Amino acid sequence: MTRREQAALLLALRESGRRWADVANAVEDARSAIAVLDDLLTPDQPTLDHSHVDLAARLAEVEREIDGWATEGIDLVTLLDAGYPVRLLMVHQRPPFLTIRGGLGPGDDRAVAVVGSRGASQRGLHIAREVATALVGHGVTVLSGLAAGIDTAAHRAALDAGGRTVAVVGTGLRHCYPAANRALQDEIARRGAVISQFWPDAGPAKQHFPMRNAVMSGCGVATVIVEAGEHSGARIQARMALEHGRHVFLLPEVVTGTTWGREMAERPNTTVLEGPDHLLGVVDDLTAEVPELIDF
Repeated sequence: MTRREQAALLLALRESGRRWADVANAVEDARSAIAVLDDLLTPDQPTLDHSHVDLAARLAEVEREIDGWATEGIDLVTLLDAGYPVRLLMVHQRPPFLTIRGGLGPGDDRAVAVVGSRGASQRGLHIAREVATALVGHGVTVLSGLAAGIDTAAHRAALDAGGRTVAVVGTGLRHCYPAANRALQDEIARRGAVISQFWPDAGPAKQHFPMRNAVMSGCGVATVIVEAGEHSGARIQARMALEHGRHVFLLPEVVTGTTWGREMAERPNTTVLEGPDHLLGVVDDLTAEVPELIDF
């Protein structure tokens, strides 16, 4: 996708007044944002205050903005770009664009998310580190959300083991949440990737984090829930992962300690995890079943 096409997509998202999912569908159907931009920016019903947009000038302005992001190390990838995660394209909640610090690699298509409570116990943190270390030792990328607690432990262990980790964050890439993870976020960007579905200036907001969980689930082959309470955000990711046709691993403590964990443990595509070797065996089976993804 050319820079002009990328700018056309961003312009439509900002100024059309339409749902992002509708803009994404229109652009995908046309295989071009420029081809549908005028239609997207034209109101469905005529209005007295509607004025014609100077598209060429506005597109040039957005192109300069994208170039400015690039000078900060923020790359843009849209759903029509080859660099967009192919597995994420397969889920309904796919965002129209991602911004990325660092770089995604082919092996990241077979990543596993490791998530759980922010207020994790010492045992939970130990298990998260153990799981992440086992995954990267097996050549599997660790996905997580850069939150305090389980997420931080998983990212840190993956880096310490010399493996790949990708952070899917709930803010724009000019921010870090929690702020205490700024150094960790920067290290992940240098050695792996930090990705966001939000404008670079977007700060943390409650509604962002379930959206982030959907992207994290969509990017991987499976999700491991290490430790979670009855109302933990991790249960949102577990539910979305099953909706996406992904495998979910639950630690026994999650099953015995929560109503949703007990119910989910009975569902197909869910495994109650017995230990790292058990995890790696199932992940091997999952990745062996994954066909070569379509080259878009």
